[in-house]
Amino acid sequence: MSHDITSANKMAALSDGKEEARYFVRVIEKNDGSCLHMKQCSEGDVGCVVWDAAIVLAKYLETKAFWDPDAGTNLWSGKTVLELGAGTGVVGLMAATLGANVTVTDLEELQHLLHVNIRDNQCLVRHGSIVPKVLKWGEDVTEFLPHPDFILMADCIYYEQSVEPLVKTLRDLAGPDTSVICSYEQRTTGHNAEVEKKFFQLLLQDFQSKEIPLEQQDPEFSSPDIHILHIRLRA
Repeated sequence: MSHDITSANKMAALSDGKEEARYFVRVIEKNDGSCLHMKQCSEGDVGCVVWDAAIVLAKYLETKAFWDPDAGTNLWSGKTVLELGAGTGVVGLMAATLGANVTVTDLEELQHLLHVNIRDNQCLVRHGSIVPKVLKWGEDVTEFLPHPDFILMADCIYYEQSVEPLVKTLRDLAGPDTSVICSYEQRTTGHNAEVEKKFFQLLLQDFQSKEIPLEQQDPEFSSPDIHILHIRLRA
């Protein structure tokens, strides 16, 4: 990435000193100068880490296509947003600070960190809202209807066994006016290429996808290896 976002990492203690070693913080500065302080686990993998693709997507939400205070533009204000595979919650929190009404979702065992980060950054959510909920891909989504205005997902394409449930959940959640914004880091190791291929084969049966060029992303928080897609149901 053109900005060394890992340099923003710093050690942080929780209010409970016994848990101090469990977390450290990534600081993501917003365009207005305020900062999201995102705790991630010192040990762990999926759901425990603030992935670069999540930061790239979070900063994309602040680009002038969506948010331009000088021009009086805020596409997020009052919109309903659902984040899939939220992990630490950075993408959903960014949307909430911009005025969206956000539901961040992940598995039951990954809820604690979502709650911690929402608590720690609640002071920045002045006009929107954010609520964490459990959602397992492939299962019933009635609780999350009517269809949201936006579905956000960052680095959710990683396990072959999760691809079909993820696409099913997208089909069930997306309505004709829903915009899905997806970011993912293209990886060449292991089975990642095959997993990505399967995801897009399934996705494009019902959706159309458009990649956002780098010049339309945040100029500091972008990378040729991290792709942002706008996805919509086929008419």
